[in-house]
Amino acid sequence: MLTLIYIIVATLVISLSSLLGIITLSFKPAFLQKILLLLVSLSAGTMLGGAFIHLLPEAAEMLEINQTLTITLLSFCFFFLVEKTLHWRHCHKQNCHIHEFGYLNLIGDSIHNFIDGLVIAGAFLVNPSLGITTSLAIILHEIPQEIGDFGVLLHSGFSKRQAVLSNLGVAFTALMGGVLGYFLGSVINGLQPILLCLAAGGFIYIATSDLIPEIRKEASLKKWLTSYGMFIVGLIIMWGSKIMGGV
Repeated sequence: MLTLIYIIVATLVISLSSLLGIITLSFKPAFLQKILLLLVSLSAGTMLGGAFIHLLPEAAEMLEINQTLTITLLSFCFFFLVEKTLHWRHCHKQNCHIHEFGYLNLIGDSIHNFIDGLVIAGAFLVNPSLGITTSLAIILHEIPQEIGDFGVLLHSGFSKRQAVLSNLGVAFTALMGGVLGYFLGSVINGLQPILLCLAAGGFIYIATSDLIPEIRKEASLKKWLTSYGMFIVGLIIMWGSKIMGGV
């Protein structure tokens, strides 16, 4: 029961992060873009660190290495397919022309958040330390994504009230995924390492196909080095949590 409480709290925190989009209303575009790039860099580091330092080693202890890598690769391909099918791409700018329709963005986020909930449940079912580090990586990624998605909805014609309520409603699919993952994980043998591989594949895909390319667009060497430093900080956070948590 304590594990279920951990899962609910973690997914609720992630769900409420959708309200961060409101912050964009008070930021000047130039300042917002500067902050977002740093957040993108930090989230890229934590996601790759979470995948390679935490998730894959943990999954490899429960599955054969070939199975671990195969499931992770299939997860990578799945995220690629979902993105292309739904025109889904995490946007980190207020005016993003990649999203053709606000509703498609909401559908993609619903799937993404539900999977996040499943992944968090799988991590907490292994042990609390892994659950916390996995949740941290997801939360740090959600911050720039939610701010960007709020801008996408406004750009797509949503009113401010509609954008807030829609983002908040979609975000709570993470809670649904977490609760479902908890009960499935308690019944179905072998689900935990599969969820860890699913998370690793998703983290690697999002970081390499979306976040890192955003960082590479920076033309200023000084700003790029600052962003790269934040990327390394993200890796250090994951490495430090590995040492302290003993997982």
